[in-house]
Amino acid sequence: MLKAVIFDMDGVLLDSEPFWARAQMAVFGSFGRPMSQADCDETMGLRIDQLVAQRYPGLINAPAPEQVVNLIVEEVNALIRAEGVAKEGLDHALSLIRDQGLRIGLATSSPMAMVHNVLATLGIRHHFEALHSAEVERYGKPHPDVYIHAAQKMGLEPDECLAIEDSFNGLLAAKAARMKALIVPDPILHGDPRLAIADLELRSLAELTADHLR
Repeated sequence: MLKAVIFDMDGVLLDSEPFWARAQMAVFGSFGRPMSQADCDETMGLRIDQLVAQRYPGLINAPAPEQVVNLIVEEVNALIRAEGVAKEGLDHALSLIRDQGLRIGLATSSPMAMVHNVLATLGIRHHFEALHSAEVERYGKPHPDVYIHAAQKMGLEPDECLAIEDSFNGLLAAKAARMKALIVPDPILHGDPRLAIADLELRSLAELTADHLR
């Protein structure tokens, strides 16, 4: 029986994926590693330290990897504060989930400082019972631990939860955790056959209905 909905953050609560791309392009570019949109798309959903570890060998005169991570995160946080808006249908989805008597959590690859920034910017912190970041996990998405431990924080089993994701890496994590998974795909994934592993697919959270939550 479904007892909770656990949201991903980036690309689900707000359209922050472009902010991540802009930040990567700016920071990596400043250290001699030009980044294309395609470069950014292929790492969508990965934890930022894992992403930096992949790109770091190609950087020139860069500071330590953790400092590169901090530069990217600081830039994304600034963009969120300046330009961040809720995704279409988010308020509808949050209200509907509450009306169905379900609990709400969050499981994200982003750092917890960014989680608090996003929830404050959107004014939705009060909806979330539990927040969990993969920054405290050994592995980020597509490893399932971030979802397993988010459920544990709520005293639930993973199979009592529905995960809402926008990326393939996140979808893999949710399914590996044995959760039911709803994908509201980023536009670059529309028509991607890999999304067939999702239990549900919607174009927008505005399409969410009570039937989807049973």
